[in-house]
Amino acid sequence: MAQTYAEALEISKERAELTHRFLEVLIDRLSLDIEPEDVAEDSPLFGAGLGLDSVDALEIAIAIETEFGCEVTDEDMQVFRSVNTVVDFILANTSNSDREDA
Repeated sequence: MAQTYAEALEISKERAELTHRFLEVLIDRLSLDIEPEDVAEDSPLFGAGLGLDSVDALEIAIAIETEFGCEVTDEDMQVFRSVNTVVDFILANTSNSDREDA
């Protein structure tokens, strides 16, 4: 299905807003001393990236479930590689539920 420029622009805007919101939630929940603007979308969440650990991963899963309404299973934990992969996960799961509600 071909998208118009306006549709692509809207999708891009929605993704940017979701990314910013996710980063705000992440920073708030984990009490990180950074600003959303300081985190690149492809930043790894663990290791050399934001330096998070397995306890933080659990808090991220809870935040995704409560803030975005997406159920996170043990198998879904692999999406926590980077900011982008988490945002992709949220988009995929909220888009599906939005379609079911329509």
